[in-house]
Amino acid sequence: MSTKPTVAFIGAGNMARAIIGGLLENGYPAERIWATGTRVEKLADLEPLGLCTGSDNDAAARAADILVLAVKPQIMKAVCEAMTAAVVESRPLVVSVAAGIGCDSLDRWLGGDNAIVRCMPNTPSQVQTGASGLYANARVSAEQKARAESLMSGVGLALWVEHEELLHAVTAVSGSGPAYYFLFMEAMIAAGEKLGLSRDVASQLTLQTALGAARMASASELSPSQLRSNVTSPKGTTEQAILSFQAAGLEAAVEQAMQACARRSRELAEQLKG
Repeated sequence: MSTKPTVAFIGAGNMARAIIGGLLENGYPAERIWATGTRVEKLADLEPLGLCTGSDNDAAARAADILVLAVKPQIMKAVCEAMTAAVVESRPLVVSVAAGIGCDSLDRWLGGDNAIVRCMPNTPSQVQTGASGLYANARVSAEQKARAESLMSGVGLALWVEHEELLHAVTAVSGSGPAYYFLFMEAMIAAGEKLGLSRDVASQLTLQTALGAARMASASELSPSQLRSNVTSPKGTTEQAILSFQAAGLEAAVEQAMQACARRSRELAEQLKG
């Protein structure tokens, strides 16, 4: 047990709690996990799990081998600068799950010369089916990379990108991606109702179909394109739906939406540099 690194979460919101849940489900010792926050009720929910909880960020930073920054981007600078001395003293691996704030800014706010991993997770991490893109700065060792990957693998898929700029693309694909599928589900449910189904039946069929398609695509060695082709018989019902989507410009609309997402991600990053 003593070989397990101490993981300290600065911020105890939904993403931090999701990662903590993943650690505990994988047998991580609760006494090796710290969580700090300003909302007493959030911390109270975690106390029965056996975690070390409180409001002292400096104490958490000094105890940490891995320091997870999980506060809102708008307050990240103030939070980091307030615990600079503690971070310089302990030199933990810093893992940020805050969108838009670059490694250079985090490093500057934390006193410099820090090993930093930036992570772009998504909301399905809350149900251990997340997808996260990770980027490590030059000070991160191979062992630290493995630790960061293990941390995020507890809540789903964790993949590395070679350049920090690519985290904007990760945001467009997986970070914001769940909302795209929710929108498509909304549209399918509404269309199902117009075809005569009750809302409950249309909802259940839509959600189960989305779940089944995702599981099938994940389990198959075939590409999504080939899987689609396999269920699209010439002159059949599915073909008519697909042709309608294509005539409406679905592929171009998806590309434009994701470009807009990545562009906004870059704009927000510029605003948050501080």
